[in-house]
Amino acid sequence: MTRQKQITAATLLRAKQHNEKTVWLTAYDAVSAQIAETAGCDVLLVGDSLGMVCLGYDSTIPVTLDQMIHHTAAVVRGRSHAWVVCDLPFGTYQQSKEQAFASSVRVLQETGCDAVKIEGGEHMAETIRFLSDRGIAVVAHIGLTPQSVKKFGSYGKRGKSEGERLQLLKDAESVCNAGAVSLVLENIPTDLAGEITGTLPVPTVGIGAGSDCNAQVLVWNDLLGISASNPPFAPAYANLRQIMSDAVSRWADNVKSGRFPE
Repeated sequence: MTRQKQITAATLLRAKQHNEKTVWLTAYDAVSAQIAETAGCDVLLVGDSLGMVCLGYDSTIPVTLDQMIHHTAAVVRGRSHAWVVCDLPFGTYQQSKEQAFASSVRVLQETGCDAVKIEGGEHMAETIRFLSDRGIAVVAHIGLTPQSVKKFGSYGKRGKSEGERLQLLKDAESVCNAGAVSLVLENIPTDLAGEITGTLPVPTVGIGAGSDCNAQVLVWNDLLGISASNPPFAPAYANLRQIMSDAVSRWADNVKSGRFPE
């Protein structure tokens, strides 16, 4: 059996240049990494969404760097060729570019992943440039930035007003010029995402941003129907929550009735 060639940032850039879509999916452990990769995912994003879907927090803000490293290392152990990206969690990169570098070094050295992702546009460009100049692959993230939910007060769509739209265009250009190798566009108008995608030389990754993006990403639990409820832009392709509940329920009934073990 021929081992598939390792996916890199250069692979994703070539895909954009050849108008080929790539598939991103969050993963939080080795098993989800194996399943996602076997099913055709090119990139595994270890999102700080794990705080909400795995750890029971009501936002991503409480997630720590140690937790991200723990889960990212597991994903890396489970992958064979997918590109693995780790979110830098809240408070581990905003203080200074030096803090961001130190956090990134820990992530790369302790997990073996390929890139880090940070939220923020124009105001994070200096940090992105600092990391990029030192050999770190950075995925930028603009639009709805969950780590800023306390500031905005909701997870609603961004870029609806003309002022927000102009700022997002400026954000996209700034992070690209600073050296970001890819850009996540979350919950922004479809036409705006298309304009950004058509303007930037680097791949864009959409989540709630329409079909013009070069790639799409969803949260593992949302895609598989494990979440109690999904965002409007994240359809469930299965209903594993119900399947899992039914399986556990049948087993519990068999235990209580003495039919298990046989």
